[in-house]
Amino acid sequence: MSKPSLFRTLSASLLMGGAALATTAHAETLSYALGYPPGSDSAKAAQNYADRVEEFSGGSLTVKVYPLSLLNFAETSAGVRDGMADIGYLLSPYFPSEYPHTNLLAEAAMQLQLFGKEIQGKEGPAYIGALAEYIFFQCEECLEDFQAQNQVITGIASSSNYMLNCSEPVTSQEDLEGKRLRSSGSQWSRWAERFGASPVTLSGNEAYEALDQGVVDCVVISAPDLENLGIIEATTDITTDVPGGVFAGAEITNTNRDRWQSLTDEQRQAMLHAGAYISAEIPWVYHQREAEVLKRAREELGIELHTASEDLAAATREFVREDMEVIAQYYAKTYGVENGAEMLEEFRPVLEKWVDLVKDVDSQEELAELYWKEVFSRVDPSTHGM
Repeated sequence: MSKPSLFRTLSASLLMGGAALATTAHAETLSYALGYPPGSDSAKAAQNYADRVEEFSGGSLTVKVYPLSLLNFAETSAGVRDGMADIGYLLSPYFPSEYPHTNLLAEAAMQLQLFGKEIQGKEGPAYIGALAEYIFFQCEECLEDFQAQNQVITGIASSSNYMLNCSEPVTSQEDLEGKRLRSSGSQWSRWAERFGASPVTLSGNEAYEALDQGVVDCVVISAPDLENLGIIEATTDITTDVPGGVFAGAEITNTNRDRWQSLTDEQRQAMLHAGAYISAEIPWVYHQREAEVLKRAREELGIELHTASEDLAAATREFVREDMEVIAQYYAKTYGVENGAEMLEEFRPVLEKWVDLVKDVDSQEELAELYWKEVFSRVDPSTHGM
């Protein structure tokens, strides 16, 4: 190689290297707080999200994840609102008056019980696809609720099915009578009351101690969260098919609105793209891990697995049908949501569409691409949250 050619090659290499260093040096770092502990499924998903934000932004954005250290679940709403964290793993049902429209839709997730085997094992992916589409494009009130809390929604996820995780067998209507059930949503509280049980509201971070010390008899939660939150150590009996439904009120990457508006369109687009991936990862992993956790519970920990009596299963389905109307009335009376019945009516065909869309999805990656194509790529980063 001639000296001029060598000089040009070295110069180009130095320029490229300098550009890369400049990009790294000027990368903005966002803090991401979540109430799950290190090593949990959600903490792993949060780190994957951070990696994708950096990738999709070309290195101009990085995300520092703080699992159960910066904000716990109860602190997340105000913490993101006030800028203590740039991004937060928000569980909106913990804050019913702040996010009434989204919570109304999340509470309606027990209607998945009515789809039967058609959606078995993919309840979460179907519900989250429908919920994301509806919130972004058909629920201006939902977006306004987040705006009022100085937040922007950029991702949403769910658990797998909710089960009865107890300190004794609970499989029938008679067994439920008089029991104290920790529930994380009004729909499960109403279900408990329907069968003579008493709902108890506690943070997920407090559920293990409550079950272990007999403050509650059962915790209504998904199988993976038994391990994520340590509740499995206090559980002796699990009834796997009631009450059902998924926890869908997880706005997993809610972003401080001031911070969001300080970013470029390209950076906001990168966050939405990464949001599609974490929105797919969490429900997919939860469903995949459900069988694994239940197997360990039975084989290693000696936990008894049960199914509900036919009477309880049938009564639960009847409860779900009736509760759709109750949800609308409850949110109108308690939180002033005037169009709840209309929202649920509009949402139903969106959910039916997503039940069909996800039934042949075979991987987490395929689900993420479906979310990106059908929903997140259609969100305009120049206007969303602005």
